[in-house]
Amino acid sequence: MSKHDYERIPYLVVFEDDSAYRDTYGGVTESVVLESYLLRPKDVDSDTVIVFMHPIGGGAYLPMSNALPRAGHHVIYCNSRYRGADYALIMEKVVQDLGACIKDAKERLGYKKVILAGWSGGGALSLYYQQQAQKATVTQTPAGEAPDLTQLDLPAADGMMLLAAHVSRHGTLTEWMDPSILDESDPSRRDPELDLYNPDNPNQPPYSPEFLERYRAAQIDRNRRITAWVKEELAALREAGEPLMERAFTVHGTMADPRWLDATLDPNDRTPGRCYLGDPKIVNMGPVGLARFSTLRSWLSQWSYDDAHGDGPRCAEDLAVPTLVVGNTADDACTPSHTQRLFDAVGHPDKTLKIIEGATHYYSGPDQTPYLKEAVDVITEWLRERSWTSV
Repeated sequence: MSKHDYERIPYLVVFEDDSAYRDTYGGVTESVVLESYLLRPKDVDSDTVIVFMHPIGGGAYLPMSNALPRAGHHVIYCNSRYRGADYALIMEKVVQDLGACIKDAKERLGYKKVILAGWSGGGALSLYYQQQAQKATVTQTPAGEAPDLTQLDLPAADGMMLLAAHVSRHGTLTEWMDPSILDESDPSRRDPELDLYNPDNPNQPPYSPEFLERYRAAQIDRNRRITAWVKEELAALREAGEPLMERAFTVHGTMADPRWLDATLDPNDRTPGRCYLGDPKIVNMGPVGLARFSTLRSWLSQWSYDDAHGDGPRCAEDLAVPTLVVGNTADDACTPSHTQRLFDAVGHPDKTLKIIEGATHYYSGPDQTPYLKEAVDVITEWLRERSWTSV
């Protein structure tokens, strides 16, 4: 992997917002303002750019984002309008944001080819975007509102990279939900036989197939109970003559995947008893858990097991571009089944799967440097084989 000096150029992507209501804070109310970075090698010209976007952003300084320009690749990391705050996030609006970023990269920055890089939760977003850019079919959000993706200018990407990617936000949340919670208004009311963190629970690792079947079914049931309540609340607001009114609510217990405690499940080299945010028992009820704070519309768009559109495997079936899928064997956020499900689902015949032995989710820390280099070399070779890189 060659090392190139690169410049980090901050810039904004701005477009008009005609939403009926505002779900983000700050900035000019009539516009969407996306904070973006162009990471450009000083000595390498290219007509191809790798574009990253995560639904809630924050990855412009991750090891991978910076290793790629050091290797000679042009990279854009564009934050969505929901940078750092997903409690009101609408996935269809994030698709709109990604389209604005790609359009700007082509029309203003002059790049002819765009390779979408779906990192972690950005994987399903990138797949959803590409599916709709190739042939838009989604005319409204799951709440029945704008934006209509068939009316937007969504330039399709030329290639797809899925890096340590989850299958979807709603699928991941459901696999992580704590099904022992029986009352959404009182998280202390629990089924002790489904409480992973209750030392008196007779079900302990390694978990039996019978327990896991019951547990997984209960997770889906809980997601569906919340969804049913959300739809009832929205219907009641509309019947009361308040079609734009919202409700905010808390979802407790969203880091209780048996895989965090039983490493024989979906096995890789992760450390048992840990997740990518630390001790899963603490994260389960802590403030940074997935979907901890939500709104009615946001729940339907990004977290509802049955209603959310941004489903990675389902969207991957429609891919019409070459696709690289990279998984990491020490990943404590994205386990092997997610990587394999995404790869298996890719509908384009030119698809490649690479597994980086020993790599963690973020390639963070000095001990991860060799694995980061290996992953970047894999990406560089894949791009080179398709004449998408000058290095």
